[in-house]
Amino acid sequence: MMVLPLGYSTSGRFLSSAAALRFPFSDAVKYSILGLSVALLLVALGILIWQAFRFFRRPSGTHPLPQVNGELLYTDDVSGITGQYKGIPTIKVEDVDADILESTQEERENKKISGWIHYSVYYDAQQRHLVVTVLRVEGLQQQRQASSLQLFVQLKLLWSGPETEGPYIDEASEGTPLALRTVLQDWRTRIVKGTCNPLFGDQFTCTLRDEKELDHMDLRMEVRDFDKFSRHTALGEVRTPLRQLNISYPLELKRKLNTPQKDVVGEVLLSLKFLPTSQRIEVGVLKVRTVYKDRHLDAVLYVKISVQCNRYKSKQEKTSAVVRGSVTVFNEVLVFFVPEFPLQQCKISVSVFETDSSRKSSKRLIGQLTIKKDNNSENEHLSLMLRSVRQPIAKWHALFI
Repeated sequence: MMVLPLGYSTSGRFLSSAAALRFPFSDAVKYSILGLSVALLLVALGILIWQAFRFFRRPSGTHPLPQVNGELLYTDDVSGITGQYKGIPTIKVEDVDADILESTQEERENKKISGWIHYSVYYDAQQRHLVVTVLRVEGLQQQRQASSLQLFVQLKLLWSGPETEGPYIDEASEGTPLALRTVLQDWRTRIVKGTCNPLFGDQFTCTLRDEKELDHMDLRMEVRDFDKFSRHTALGEVRTPLRQLNISYPLELKRKLNTPQKDVVGEVLLSLKFLPTSQRIEVGVLKVRTVYKDRHLDAVLYVKISVQCNRYKSKQEKTSAVVRGSVTVFNEVLVFFVPEFPLQQCKISVSVFETDSSRKSSKRLIGQLTIKKDNNSENEHLSLMLRSVRQPIAKWHALFI
């Protein structure tokens, strides 16, 4: 039997043992752990403050999905859904920025086009080179102070394919066959600042296989005012069918500027599907039809799409790259979130780009199209989509550049 010394207690033994226990870390390690804990706490607080800031900055026009009755969003009767949507109390949402841009564009179109462009065209039969030289522009209408002008000329060498009556005809020119075009070369002169009569002297060369190719080529030159945000103002254009000219020797021309026009460079088969329950619009990129040239043997296409409904603009999405052909098949569906109802304004922008299969070269814009619904007009495809809820609606659209 063990006898404890006088005055020694069991509790005192435990206290001395606990005091002997110490963390086997230096003070530097302890302070490092403390600093890391404080840093994590600050990060968490920062995330919390940012989420609260985003919540309070949400547009006032954002509303939850309207619940008119318990069966509205789940009924299978599409016609019934369309009729019930007409009775939903609506809040008018006006996109002020869009109205300003549209009015500005209308003002630009209504302004009188004036000015002349001097240029020369020459085909060197021995080297099979087509040489285009932009000499000068004169007589432009002074829309603002000349010191603020930054003028350049955009040149596109267009190849015209055979005439066809494709599905896009109902949007372009009803009943009239059109020839799809493709851009063989895209050039741009240097920028000349501070004058309405700029001198350029820039020369551009394109190598052809045969002189007969000139019969399918048009030269389109567009005078533009440079903008650092890539919203260049078109001041006028000149089109020259090369088959109508004898350019076996340098031919200098002077042509009057005309109102800029778009060219049909293809067609896109899109499907639209509206899912009000999950607040989504599904845009399916099915096929893209363009003029296919042997110059595009290693080319691939991809499509970028952006959707803007009321005041909310979704993040831009793009398809995977597919080898280019006369008809390029994608069969991909891109999903876009739509937080605002009803859809009073909607715009779907589609851009088709080309690059090579190695992705080493820069991308090149093939063409663009816009499907739009606003207070003034409504695209037929969007109308069918809104009437046929949860049903994909496919339609061909013309592609312009």
